[in-house]
Amino acid sequence: MELTHIEHLGIAVKSLEEAIPYYENILGLKCYAIEEVADQKVKTAFFKIGQTKIELLESTSPEGTIAQFIEKKGEGIHHIAFATSSVKDALADAESKGVRLIDKAPRKGAEGLSIAFLHPKSTMGVLTELCQKSE
Repeated sequence: MELTHIEHLGIAVKSLEEAIPYYENILGLKCYAIEEVADQKVKTAFFKIGQTKIELLESTSPEGTIAQFIEKKGEGIHHIAFATSSVKDALADAESKGVRLIDKAPRKGAEGLSIAFLHPKSTMGVLTELCQKSE
């Protein structure tokens, strides 16, 4: 698997409206995009620091994965995302090495990226996302 950099850190929050001011007013970062990914039942807000992004995730439904995560664990770091030139190849490589996959194939994510997740039971408890710029 060839990873190029940490693409972003995903942080689950109850409310973007309440969370964004902390990142802007306290940390001095600028929210440059807010986007809803309807099929994932999530609304995202993005900040950039160096080459890495922070993605705040607010559930748009009580049944959404972010709402369920917050219910079980509270607000906080949800996942780490790594950039790769091919999510499809990275998934095949991970699966060949015995890693449990959440996604068997890439799907559309925020910011037009192709994404897929590796199951935290195979990644030392860290939900891992693989990201590729769509072409």
